[in-house]
Amino acid sequence: MNLANYINGEWIPARTGVTFERRNPADTRDLVGRFPESGAEDVSAAVEAARAALPTWRRLAPDARAQFLYKAADLLAARKDAVAAALTREEGKSLPEAAGETGRGVVLLRYYAGEGLRVGGDVIPSTNPNTLLFTERMPLGVVGLITPWNFPVAIPLWKIAPALIYGNCVILKPSELAPHTAHLLAEVLHEAGLPKGVFNLVQGGRAAGEALVNAPGVDGISFTGSTATGKSIARACVERGAKYQLEMGGKNPVVVLEDADLSQAVELTVQGAMRSAGEKCTATSRAIVVDRVADEFTRRVVGRVRDLHLGPGTDPDAYLGPLISEKARDNVLTNIEKAKQEGAHVLCGGQAGHRPDLAHGHYVWPAVLDHVTPGMTIAQEEVFGPVLAILRVPDFDAALKVANDVAYGLSASVFTRDLGNAMRFAREIEAGMVRVNGETAGVEPQAPFGGVKASSSFSREQGQAAKDFYTQIKTIAFDKAGA
Repeated sequence: MNLANYINGEWIPARTGVTFERRNPADTRDLVGRFPESGAEDVSAAVEAARAALPTWRRLAPDARAQFLYKAADLLAARKDAVAAALTREEGKSLPEAAGETGRGVVLLRYYAGEGLRVGGDVIPSTNPNTLLFTERMPLGVVGLITPWNFPVAIPLWKIAPALIYGNCVILKPSELAPHTAHLLAEVLHEAGLPKGVFNLVQGGRAAGEALVNAPGVDGISFTGSTATGKSIARACVERGAKYQLEMGGKNPVVVLEDADLSQAVELTVQGAMRSAGEKCTATSRAIVVDRVADEFTRRVVGRVRDLHLGPGTDPDAYLGPLISEKARDNVLTNIEKAKQEGAHVLCGGQAGHRPDLAHGHYVWPAVLDHVTPGMTIAQEEVFGPVLAILRVPDFDAALKVANDVAYGLSASVFTRDLGNAMRFAREIEAGMVRVNGETAGVEPQAPFGGVKASSSFSREQGQAAKDFYTQIKTIAFDKAGA
């Protein structure tokens, strides 16, 4: 299967003439397809198409733009099973998780279609009684969206949908590790009847991404991915005066206090750490547990993790599947080995999947590490795999200090029955998203998504917060003609 870019309403091969392969991470003998390895010329063509389409698209009434999103939502809903199967095949997560993500994509399209009639400004009192002073929300312009592989339906759509409803034209550069799912999304948007140039898809790797970030006709970049890449994008955008939005890493803690419901805390901690093989920026990576319940919590967590079924996403019993690539698998194993050298105890898991039926995939047995201290690398740096580090602390004050003592601040959770401690945690934890008696992973589509410190830039995604990035404010004053 050889697939193409989607530029100006047409499917065209990369002008480089080069393609790349994507293989199934659960079984690398399975070739998903070959995709265009785009370069600067392909990006330039997409930018030209988007800029040509922008004047007509931005003048269209928001309700008229909404109708395209409603139609795309219906088309995606009708293809939910096929899209989920493709997602599982190229990304590795279980079919139920893939189906849930695809369903979330449908919700995102419908949510932002409904937001079309909520785009407005403010009427502002003027010091002059004869002046009408107000603001309007204007489209940002042409936006480049650079998206990761771990949520190849949800993350592109939570960028695409608000960008389109607020009157922008879009160029999507998905991860080269999830190109087929992006192709299917482009098919949906094409069949929804979007005018030529309003949405464009450029496949490829680093060269395509750098060309998009540096393209002078792109007014803004929304990026989800690694911290190092995000910082380089910020520098490039500042240099040429483009707006940017960054969602990067996380080192998300759960804090377990002595009055927690331990059954709940164990199940949701394991779920947050091990679903999707831990390949989520909001995944639980640290369990910070007060000494009084640490032994019991650890015993239960280890027992639960040992019972998890590892296998391909098509296996109905699989709790977690493979990692996305050989490089990702080796990185997880390296981090575990380094933690052992620094003094952590591996209580279970932490080896490559050596079962015969897993031999051709990128599997790692889910790992629990105990006696982790705050200064260890495993307690500070993002691993992005099925690894949970347990840190023992004497009390709530110490737990808060340890939870905040990292560079990241995306998501955090506390398990407690004490309302006072819950409120204090919500106020003092350095995180953009906080849960009480819930897992760290996930947020509803209508709620803002984003973090603090090194996890995010200064804006939020999803919900009504998305309009702050995809629009700009124009201030308008009306006075009567004549004296």
